[in-house]
Amino acid sequence: MNIKSSHKPISERCAVLDFIRGFTVLHMITFHACWDLVYLFGQNWTWYHGNGAYIWQQGICWTFILLSGFCAGMSRHLFRRGLTIFLAGMLISGVTILFMPENLILFGVLTCIGSCMLILSIPGCRNLLQIFPSIPGILLSFGLFACTKHIDAHYLGFFSVRFVTLPRELYQNYLTAYLGFPQDGFYSTDYFALFPWLFLFLTGFFIYQAWHENILKLSWHGFAPVNFIGRHALEIYILHQPVIYAILYLFYFFKLI
Repeated sequence: MNIKSSHKPISERCAVLDFIRGFTVLHMITFHACWDLVYLFGQNWTWYHGNGAYIWQQGICWTFILLSGFCAGMSRHLFRRGLTIFLAGMLISGVTILFMPENLILFGVLTCIGSCMLILSIPGCRNLLQIFPSIPGILLSFGLFACTKHIDAHYLGFFSVRFVTLPRELYQNYLTAYLGFPQDGFYSTDYFALFPWLFLFLTGFFIYQAWHENILKLSWHGFAPVNFIGRHALEIYILHQPVIYAILYLFYFFKLI
């Protein structure tokens, strides 16, 4: 892969980011289609309940959040973008509350990403983070993410290795669930609390600080259809599940699945 030193327009330089986002959206659509087939249309796919499917799902989410943190480093309208994504997440939650309570989404990935952007848009916050050395910032942010990855399971540790058990008093209500401490009986089919995921978002931000000049100057243009999907990721995210369900229902109605 060639890296050219000449300065390029921002739309061209970001083609690689659009491609990564679009490629991840395609994976997300495929993963959610499988979810619908298993949980809504009764397909007995044991592999979907295993580690492979979990790694697939986590890879999709990690990529979205890391990429969102990276792009936050260069966003000129971070508050507006963050508010739009946050409200889109709230809209999805409202729709599931009204029409699909058995598949309720509370504090999903859009709500999380929007919240992270809104926090970073607080006056002075981004400037303060830019003062912090980028490589230590990457290591510290990812280390905090690893240590808090399972706070919803009441412990701190290095991913699944337990170090400290957290007091049950932290897990009280929907506000604490939003922060990362869900109360007993809390349920969401797509749950991404502010913690630990803010730390992964900040990891992406510090990656931008460390290597954005090299990444944004990559001469590779991606693949136009995938780039297009990446540029319209939010709209596709909002619409993809109803479209998938409608298509699968037609297949089910005509006994094709």
